[in-house]
This record gives sequence, C-alpha cells and structure tokens, in this order.
Amino acid sequence: MRNEQDHFEVLRKIQRKPKASQRELAEELGFSLGKLNYCLKALQKKGLVKLENFQKKSNKIRYLQYVITPKGIAERTKLTLNFMKRKMREYDQLKKELEKEE
Repeated sequence: MRNEQDHFEVLRKIQRKPKASQRELAEELGFSLGKLNYCLKALQKKGLVKLENFQKKSNKIRYLQYVITPKGIAERTKLTLNFMKRKMREYDQLKKELEKEE
C-alpha cells in the first residue's frame, strides 16, 4: 500500500510541475533522490509516465521532463478514488469511536 501512495504522490507532483527536476521533486515530496528514482522507474515500467528530452534553442540546453501518459492519468484517478475511500472509512471509524465515548 505504501508504494501505491508513493506512486500517487509522484503522479500528482508531476502533473503539477512537469518541468521540475528529480532533485526538486524529491525535495518537495520528502523523498530521497534514490527513492524518487525508484518510483519513477516503476511508473515508467508500468507505462504511467514517460521521459521526454527537450532542447531550448536559445541556449542549446537539453533537459528532461516527465510526462504522465493517458494510462497514468487513469491510474492516478483510480488511486485518488482509493485514497478518498480509505479516508472516508477512517473518518467513519473515528466518528463511531467518538460517539461511543460520549
């Protein structure tokens, strides 16, 4: 389940900041660079993200960008729904516990 949550967070972050470097993504997610790299490779292997090379013509600098594939968007949606369902179950359980205490 932890991998699923990590993948969900990485997909969300890539969607929001597709031009962020791995170092930036790792820092914002609170991951080590190695953990992020591991997650990105797993997401690439599943076909959920792809790596694209871009070249800025003005200064001839190349950089990489992660892009979420249509399959990745569908997976992120599924993960979002699972996350919301889990949080709703937790909320219901806490609510029942509080009602018992009263």
